[in-house]
Amino acid sequence: MLNDIYKEAKERMDGAIQALEDDLAGIRTGRAHPALVEKIQVDYYGIPTSLIQLASISVPEPRSLLIRPFDQSSLRDIERSILTSDLGLTPNNDGKAIRLSLPPLTEERRQDLARIVNQRIEEARIAIRNVRRDSIKDLREFENEKLISEDDLKRGEDEMQKITDNYIEKINQTGERKQAEILEV
Repeated sequence: MLNDIYKEAKERMDGAIQALEDDLAGIRTGRAHPALVEKIQVDYYGIPTSLIQLASISVPEPRSLLIRPFDQSSLRDIERSILTSDLGLTPNNDGKAIRLSLPPLTEERRQDLARIVNQRIEEARIAIRNVRRDSIKDLREFENEKLISEDDLKRGEDEMQKITDNYIEKINQTGERKQAEILEV
């Protein structure tokens, strides 16, 4: 019974870490990467659709992206979505594809991105703590229903804290890697 709670908590915490990593992949560093734009929502025939489903995204040079839509009629919609996104990039439309040139990051923009990374890391920590809280609540309900003893409750709470500390450390390491990537000139 306790192992089931631990297993469920670990799965949910893994999900929080995966969400953080996906989120951080979309934050721009000095290099071009398709993950920067693939989650941009494009209004395609009235339906919000992620860019990765509408176009192929390649990196022809270290500081540029090439977006080739599968359907040429969606070119304008893709261009509009990139302009309205918070990336701060200006698309160059040649009628067949869109080129995005990534300018070098200024020190001020690097600091802004570092702050955004810190916010996302804190959100992930909160998600992990919420999982811990829910799991401990379940343990206390089991103890109230006399399914586990008071000693098992204490051991379960201690084990949940160890699991939580482990996942918080993983989040911190992920954040430090992304911070170093952003601040690298």
